[in-house]
Amino acid sequence: MLERLQYVKQRFDEVSDLIIQPDVIADQKRYVQLNQEYKNLKALVEKRDEYVRLTDNIAEANEILADGLDAEMVEMAKMQLDEAKERLPQLEEEIKFMLIPKDPEDAKNVMVEIRAGTGGDEASLFAGDLYRMYTKFCENKGWRTSVVDFNEGTSGGFKEVIFEVSGEDVYGTLKFEAGVHRVQRVPKTETQGRVHTSAATVMVLPEAEEFDVHIDMNDVRIDLFCSSGPGGQSVNTTKSAVRMTHIPTGLVAQCQDEKSQHKNKDKALSVLRSRLYEMELAKKQEEDAKKRNSQVSSGDRSAKIRTYNFPQGRVTDHRIGMDVFDMDGVLNGNIQKFIDELQLVANTEKLKESEVF
Repeated sequence: MLERLQYVKQRFDEVSDLIIQPDVIADQKRYVQLNQEYKNLKALVEKRDEYVRLTDNIAEANEILADGLDAEMVEMAKMQLDEAKERLPQLEEEIKFMLIPKDPEDAKNVMVEIRAGTGGDEASLFAGDLYRMYTKFCENKGWRTSVVDFNEGTSGGFKEVIFEVSGEDVYGTLKFEAGVHRVQRVPKTETQGRVHTSAATVMVLPEAEEFDVHIDMNDVRIDLFCSSGPGGQSVNTTKSAVRMTHIPTGLVAQCQDEKSQHKNKDKALSVLRSRLYEMELAKKQEEDAKKRNSQVSSGDRSAKIRTYNFPQGRVTDHRIGMDVFDMDGVLNGNIQKFIDELQLVANTEKLKESEVF
């Protein structure tokens, strides 16, 4: 392991030098990639330093014990040896997972699209619950969220809501949320107390940079229309909302959140770019999932991934068979425990097929 970590240290030193070179700074795509690599390597180098320190401590303690002349030093050496031996296996596991090659998309910001599925008004209310859950989760992580477009349900919630999330390693965290979410509860409109099942679909698209996807604007039809929903005097009076249609693929993106037509154009273009990027990424993820028979792949959008059972107060993630009996906590954004387990399963699968060791 130490030999492998020495390569990491050498590469870290190379990248540290590269990111301050003027020609690299001038190349935006390369600079962004190297900056991300620098952050990943920095965390690994810190673990390497701890590993070197522990192995040195073990060697030093063994020398003192072999000598055995000073009783007080021997006692201290025993404590040092016990501490180092207890920490070392745990540290080795941490390093193994960190050495797994990361998906370059994991560091990207995302567009999250939540759509009400089967269940009418109740599905729209559930889509609203999911939107609140994710915005709370993002708030707790210190990430920024911004609504791009929405279509409100007739009794509340959303028929559809699209929002962007920016922060650190956003896609790598939220990509496991993509799929069909199902709710089982008694709707407010139900007079006989019967439990109904409704669903909403969540899509998580990595936000594509301009250098990831080139869009020829000659292939894009732009329509302007009046915004709807809350917004004061500008609503239904100014054509500030923007709809973009990518003619070759038929993909449509729109934004009506901003009062400025120019800002709405920028946001709609960002959504369109992300959808085109995600189309290609989804093909790759599907191939990867088939290759490793992964149960936690984010490639299958139609897979039922989680059920929120209100009568039992239980949230079940079907991919890993995990039950959490904390409905209020989960809907208030406490979903990290699911994500941690899903990341662990995905990393374990990658570790089995990689040649890290």
